[in-house]
Amino acid sequence: MDSQRAEARALEAEITALRRACVEPPAPGEDTSRVRKSFREIYQADSEGWELSKDLRSHLGHLESELQFLSTLTGISIRHYSKKTEDLTSTEMTEKSVKKVLQRHRLSGDCHMITFQLEFQLLEIQNEESLSSVITDLSIIMEPTEYSELSEFVSRAEERRDLFMFFRSLHFFVEWCEYRKRTFKRFKEKYPEAVHLSEGASSSCMGIRSPSRPGFELVIVWRIQIDEEGKVLPKLDLLTKVPLQALELDKNGVIETAPLSFRTLLGVLGIEATLESLIKSLHTEASN
Repeated sequence: MDSQRAEARALEAEITALRRACVEPPAPGEDTSRVRKSFREIYQADSEGWELSKDLRSHLGHLESELQFLSTLTGISIRHYSKKTEDLTSTEMTEKSVKKVLQRHRLSGDCHMITFQLEFQLLEIQNEESLSSVITDLSIIMEPTEYSELSEFVSRAEERRDLFMFFRSLHFFVEWCEYRKRTFKRFKEKYPEAVHLSEGASSSCMGIRSPSRPGFELVIVWRIQIDEEGKVLPKLDLLTKVPLQALELDKNGVIETAPLSFRTLLGVLGIEATLESLIKSLHTEASN
């Protein structure tokens, strides 16, 4: 405290001397080198402060650009963030050069159409040789969505306290949802009479009907699953809606084995080519 007071008094004396030098011109023959030196020192200090300010603004702009790039790349945007820190270091730890800090983080954001809120605690323990950190608590709140697959996944991420798995799986889950939506929409626009989406493009089911065969319909059920390790996988199944009379006439069991044949076709052609082949098969029959 005494050193700060002494520094303050020295600065006050310097300011007073500078003011006096500005108001009272030096007498003839008086040495003005000290005054010029003081002005140079002040200018240099101001210049250094200005350069530091420019560096900080440049660094901040760079960080904002990186954040925007990551948001565009992953589709995840963080809207609000706060952090609180609590020092848990005891006297005994201090004597052993060990520092223990608990960080409480809270953030909210969205990944395309899905919004979320996160609260987690991060415990950091640092000694002379290493720094370790571990998430001790994780709470995830998802806004109500039509994606029932997410609720079980969120519970699993909370139980494992795995933030990386949550963000990674959420990113790929949304990507698959967007791909399914685009695919269904494209087929609906291309084959409006044959393709039916009961819940619009966001539906998980697509019906394929043949105008020439009333009561006959193929239903594509496209689910997006998240396994135990957080891996996101599409799962497509084929359901058939066939009149009883048609089943009785199917002596070769083509309708019964259709779901298995559909899965085989998926492995060979891929999703879009397989769906289009089914649509074309019924669409061609209707045209003929």
